Amino acid sequence: MSDSDSALLNTAVASEEAIYTRRVLRFTLGIGLAVAVSAIFAWPLAFIVPVFVAKFLVDRQEPTVQTVYELLISMIFTIGLAWLVSFGPTQYPMVLLPLLAMMMLWGYYLFSDPRWNFFATIFIVATLLLPYMSLLQPGAAILVGVGLSFSGVVAVAIFALLHALLPDLSPNREQLASAAQSHDERTHEAFRALIIAFPVICFFYFLEISGALLTMIFIAILSLQAAGAKSIKVSLFLLITNGIGGTLAIVFYNMLTIVPELPFYIGMSMLAALLFGQKIYANPEKAPLYAGILSALLVVVGSTASSTDKDVAVNFYLRILQLFLVGVYMIFASFYLESRDWKFLKKRNSL
Repeated sequence: MSDSDSALLNTAVASEEAIYTRRVLRFTLGIGLAVAVSAIFAWPLAFIVPVFVAKFLVDRQEPTVQTVYELLISMIFTIGLAWLVSFGPTQYPMVLLPLLAMMMLWGYYLFSDPRWNFFATIFIVATLLLPYMSLLQPGAAILVGVGLSFSGVVAVAIFALLHALLPDLSPNREQLASAAQSHDERTHEAFRALIIAFPVICFFYFLEISGALLTMIFIAILSLQAAGAKSIKVSLFLLITNGIGGTLAIVFYNMLTIVPELPFYIGMSMLAALLFGQKIYANPEKAPLYAGILSALLVVVGSTASSTDKDVAVNFYLRILQLFLVGVYMIFASFYLESRDWKFLKKRNSL
């Protein structure tokens, strides 16, 4: 190898290291800022902001017009749905639940398209959360809807700010591709996701179980990942990630009870983001594993830290139990689907 070739190789390696370092640093600072903002202002559903920020930083290279477009549409839908359910449809479950099923099916279909992934996430969460909040506490849906929309705005603002301060060094600009799957395949997976999630949603709606909101959010988001051909293996993977995330959350929470200070909370969050960010960007093929663990950690600890209940410790361990039950339910539901021979769940090959 000539000296010029060696120089080019060293430059390329140095460039890759610089890109990697910049992304890990941006991820760490982004999670830290998101945790700080959500903890200080603590509006309804503020604890979701770090999860949204992490999703943006991992899934998207830089802010685009599409990002703002998705945010705007999701805000309009969320506020509109919150206003709608505040006028009584929740009192008619035989009408409400079929409408929920159709909206969930559409949300799952959009979720498999990279161009609409963020909108679909907020769409599914809002679809399940807002009617349920209106059912438990009439009038609360508007407040929660505004909180969810504002969380999306803050997440996008942090995402844009971090990229303005630390722009990506990769020479390849992001191009959001169309969905890799065909229409039939996306429809197939959307139906499987709906079959997995909808029974437990109906269970919570009919019994009006309080404290089930976190469980519903986890099931709604994770059910799509368990809808593919290897759904049982994926469900086991989700159980492992939730278990590890829950275990880390217990350690995290106990340390916060020893030092209940906001700077310590932010510092611990940034340390977790630094460790997981290194794994995510160093091993892209295993990024869903590490991102899943971090998301479970952020949601459980964040929702507990923002809680105003007296029995904070009890509620924290109930959230850990919810994480475990979600994983167990996913395995059961996936195994049930795998053992059925329903023709409409069979994928059709496009010609």
